[in-house]
Amino acid sequence: MMKRSDVAWTLVGLAAVLLSSYLLYHEVRNLSLAELTESLEAIGTGDWLLAGLATLGAYVALAWYDRIAMNHLGKHISWWFITLCSFTTYALAHNIGASVFSGAVVRYRAYRSKGLTPHEIGVLIVFCSLTFVLGTVLLAGVVLLTKPTVLSRVIEIDPWLGRGLGAALLMLVALYVGMAWRRRAPWRLGKWSIECPKLATIARQLAAGPLELACAAAIIYFALPNENNPGYLIVLGVFLASFSLALLSHAPGGLGVLEVTFLAAMPELKTADVLAALIVFRALYLLLPFALAILVVLGFEAGQWSLGRRRARSR
Repeated sequence: MMKRSDVAWTLVGLAAVLLSSYLLYHEVRNLSLAELTESLEAIGTGDWLLAGLATLGAYVALAWYDRIAMNHLGKHISWWFITLCSFTTYALAHNIGASVFSGAVVRYRAYRSKGLTPHEIGVLIVFCSLTFVLGTVLLAGVVLLTKPTVLSRVIEIDPWLGRGLGAALLMLVALYVGMAWRRRAPWRLGKWSIECPKLATIARQLAAGPLELACAAAIIYFALPNENNPGYLIVLGVFLASFSLALLSHAPGGLGVLEVTFLAAMPELKTADVLAALIVFRALYLLLPFALAILVVLGFEAGQWSLGRRRARSR
């Protein structure tokens, strides 16, 4: 049975999809299918290959999230199992939306079969979320310091404010590192108690988080044409903004939100070229992993059912 909060976030997600779709329609109403097809065909084989490698890198980094959290908990589970669990979790959550089908359900089913307690799984989920937030904050800070004008592509803001915000974000990361360095007592988040991570663990977090986001943005960058391309750092900055808005909106797969943000932030590129790059991103980062994740879930559940039958017969 869905909670009221689940229903509320589902409605928020649907409202975000409808609003984004309306705005997107006004952006692309004069675009022909032939133009979009031409832009897709213009993406070279080498660019498709690089985008595919970037996708692989992103999902390897996501598996690293779980691995770091597992090491923090002091648990030893095979890298292969962690990779499959992480891949399935994020592939489903990215497409369906956390408000409808939380990735926590997948992790709970998988890691309970390996003996983790509900509390340990809860800590793992919080830790992985923290790794993602750290990666977003760190990368956003670096981009804003080096390319302060990227924010003006999304909202009207002076470059010096962009630099100031970038510095503030990096200070937040430094504060997190400093707190972990000085603090030895467990952190408390509501009913959860999380042991203070070691500096080596934090270093891994600060590598895994940015790596995943940098690879995901690279998928779009490689799919964009070279002519009038604003450069990787600009693409990365717009991606961080649009991906964050998509997560906040709870729109499944960021449907419409990514497209509207990128079209508004990249006026120097043709609409068809931007949409073609985002189609490549959705195909490689969202839809293909989603299809594979469904097969993984079905295989896991079939294995669990078969194991249950064997145990029942042996009694």
